[in-house]
Amino acid sequence: MPQIPDFSSARTDDALHFRFAGSWTVDAARALQERVEMLIAEARGAAQAVFDLGDIERLDTSGAFLIDRTRQDLNGRGIATRLERVRPEFQILLSEARYRTFPDLPPPRKNLGFEIAADVGESLVTTGRDLFNATSFLGEVVATLGRTLLTPSRFRITSVIVHFENFAFRSLPIIALINFLVGGIVAQRGIYLLQRFGAPTYAIDLVGMLTMRELGVLLTSIMIAGRSGSAITAEIGAMKMREEIDALHVMGLQPIEVLVVPRLIALVLALPALTIAANTAALFGGMLVAWGYGGITPENFLTHLQNAVDTSDFWVGIIKAPFMALVIGLIAATEGFNVQGSAESLGRQVTASVVKSIFMVIVVDGFFSIFFSSIRF
Repeated sequence: MPQIPDFSSARTDDALHFRFAGSWTVDAARALQERVEMLIAEARGAAQAVFDLGDIERLDTSGAFLIDRTRQDLNGRGIATRLERVRPEFQILLSEARYRTFPDLPPPRKNLGFEIAADVGESLVTTGRDLFNATSFLGEVVATLGRTLLTPSRFRITSVIVHFENFAFRSLPIIALINFLVGGIVAQRGIYLLQRFGAPTYAIDLVGMLTMRELGVLLTSIMIAGRSGSAITAEIGAMKMREEIDALHVMGLQPIEVLVVPRLIALVLALPALTIAANTAALFGGMLVAWGYGGITPENFLTHLQNAVDTSDFWVGIIKAPFMALVIGLIAATEGFNVQGSAESLGRQVTASVVKSIFMVIVVDGFFSIFFSSIRF
């Protein structure tokens, strides 16, 4: 049974000898602290303190840290210290677990205008670097896709089908539910406001055009960016952390061909299909709310919807979907390959992937809206 930590002292002339005994380990942390405080109190007034460690049975980093901190504390009070009868293994432990002090750094001089300018400049440089990396990555993906099309035997159809199921079918319930609720909310607010002007049926135009041209594809893209984009980043990032990307290189396989191209193709195919399902769910939700809240029967709703919505409105959302899927897939894959060797890096890149994807989806939607308005489509 190891003994509790203890020490005894003996004074000779102007020197004070301390003989340490027992187990100086973390199990007796409170007793260690009490013994150290007693040791410092007894050493007051002495010119020299000698630590005899020959009777210590066990020593760990906690005990070594306290012993070294006590030495430095006494040295700071003008009391010279030295160690005697130290085992070789204890000497190594005392050296590695020594108490360290760090100098206080001077407070940085702050200039608000300079800091704002520096932050803006850093953001611009980071944005430019991200655009350059995304463009370079897109070129590499296009080149890999071209090589795959030239040699169809390299095309991974099974991987595409698996990812399509994950991106499309497994995402369908939540996307349909959200668009159903949003369609109902838009219909309710539209009927409530338009009733003041005696034109509640025009809420059908509002629901139809907003859903077909903007809300359906936009909400679906945001959900896919949060669900599937983050999954792509996490999967590729985890593979990079476990050095599986390097293993693919060693095996003579191209990571972009194996990991990125199938996911990108599946995403480009899944998002238009999900957009159609989202539009249907949103119109259905709007129809139910119009029936229950505005007294508009489903027959009248569908008849008015046919007159309010043109085929071009449907194609606007469908045309946007593949480009948004391409943006989400490229950003997610790029951030996945940027993961370093820590879990903190993985979490940071997944967060960056979702934030950048949602931001770029909204930007792409804005560009398309301006473009279709300019050509009157």
